[in-house]
Amino acid sequence: MHLWLVDAAAAGVITVMHTIMVFDHDYGGPKWFGVLLALAIGPPIAVRRRWPLPVWTVVLVASAVATAVHLMLEPYSALAFALYLVALATPANRAVPALALSLAVPLVTLPLVESSLTDAIGLVVVVWLVQGAVWTAGVALRKQRAGLARERDRQAQQALADERLRIARELHDIVAHSMSVISVKAAVANHVAETHPDEARAALAVIEQTSRQALTELRTMLGVLRSSVDDASLAPSVGGLAALAEQARLAGVRVDLTESGTQALPEGIMLAVHRIVQESLTNVVRHAAPAHCTVRVDADAKHVLVEVLDDGPGTRTLPRPGPGTGHGLIGMRERVALYDGTFEAGPRPGGGFAVRAALPYREDA
Repeated sequence: MHLWLVDAAAAGVITVMHTIMVFDHDYGGPKWFGVLLALAIGPPIAVRRRWPLPVWTVVLVASAVATAVHLMLEPYSALAFALYLVALATPANRAVPALALSLAVPLVTLPLVESSLTDAIGLVVVVWLVQGAVWTAGVALRKQRAGLARERDRQAQQALADERLRIARELHDIVAHSMSVISVKAAVANHVAETHPDEARAALAVIEQTSRQALTELRTMLGVLRSSVDDASLAPSVGGLAALAEQARLAGVRVDLTESGTQALPEGIMLAVHRIVQESLTNVVRHAAPAHCTVRVDADAKHVLVEVLDDGPGTRTLPRPGPGTGHGLIGMRERVALYDGTFEAGPRPGGGFAVRAALPYREDA
């Protein structure tokens, strides 16, 4: 609104200025015609933001006529106001011709009415400087706004990609862990169904419990996504690591869990720790069970350290699952990178596999 008020004020000043020129002794034409020219030059400036090119056209023609009848005694200020919006709001294929005509008209009309060639040249130079300056400013601002718009689009696309990655990461962690446990126990149940029905029923009970927990986590995650709440709301409650260890034990992995200081961790950090341990145990279940695994989570006032070590593949009586896609390690690395932490994973010198992560945080985070 304040820009429209500025335009209205400029239109009023220009109109009054040209109306006063009508009654100047140098103008010898009909008064009504002079007033009509003043109305054609000034008032259109008030609506230049709505119709930049038509306003510029009207002002240019009226200014040329006013110069020819000795009514123009100032350096085309109205034309400068109109040309600025043309440069700002229209593409180059229109803005450049508008500049050329804005420079050509004074070059033709001013020497016709000035008695001295030196005065005419000086006035033309002044008009050119004014028109060129406002046109350049308008083009520069248009390019700046276009750059900002592209940056906003880029940021929006990046935010969308980040959101998709977050959803994919959560789905992977929840589904992969649960389905790995279910797959292992289903294979056990199928293998011993006839010879050890009690063991088969126990495996089915584990499948029921794991699938129910996975459904609960999925519902929680979808609820968070629908309500646009930060993903820290997915953070597990106290005891979540112990539940992960127990699920791994049910799948045939001997897990020794040690955790300290985790009660004071921020929700976002706790979610990252939970997912790292979950994915690590999932990999042990899929690729190393039956095996022995050590999980250690130590948190102090500034860092939380996560370490998951296993002693390598055991002797399997069931077919080994196929190779994974590698998204688990990538997801863990991305989670750690979100908090500027350090992450390493790889085979241990004496056999087995190790996952280590360190995540810095502030207690007031």
